[in-house]
Amino acid sequence: MALSFIVTGTAWKWLLNPSLGLEKLMHDLGWSSFQFDWLVQSDTAIYCVIIAGIWQSAGFAMALFLAGLRGIDDSIIKAAQMDGASLPRIYWRIILPILRPVVFSTIMVLSHLSIKGFDLVMALTGGGPGYATDVPATFMYVMSFTRGQIGLGAASATMMLASVAAIVVPYLYSELRAKPHDR
Repeated sequence: MALSFIVTGTAWKWLLNPSLGLEKLMHDLGWSSFQFDWLVQSDTAIYCVIIAGIWQSAGFAMALFLAGLRGIDDSIIKAAQMDGASLPRIYWRIILPILRPVVFSTIMVLSHLSIKGFDLVMALTGGGPGYATDVPATFMYVMSFTRGQIGLGAASATMMLASVAAIVVPYLYSELRAKPHDR
């Protein structure tokens, strides 16, 4: 997360560009039949965006989970082991429920980043080839600022907000409603 998505997109664009990156390297090393043109193929270009996005965000998710795991008290796990709980049962019944807020936080942040993934897409593919990597944020930008259709761009932004709200509101409802056994 230390790098901006623009830097990540540019670096991956160089790496995945058939005339500059992996394909050229393999051709220079003598493997002339090697072909890796995902970035310029409309049916695989979105996977390049996904790979770059996962690469960019994986460290952040790992750091959150590491912090969550370090926050678990060892005495709980030792007590479960003394009671005869197996390792899978300890994970399923103790560790995962304790990590639930971390899982949700990670999902929320990464969902937010993926929904507003304008900068990575623009740096990596520019929305192309064709419309293969067009995401809601690039659609909103093109409609609002390139084509001058502000209403359509605003509608797209509203749909992006609604998709984030569809994730957040049910969680907040379930977490913030009064639970009789918690009081």
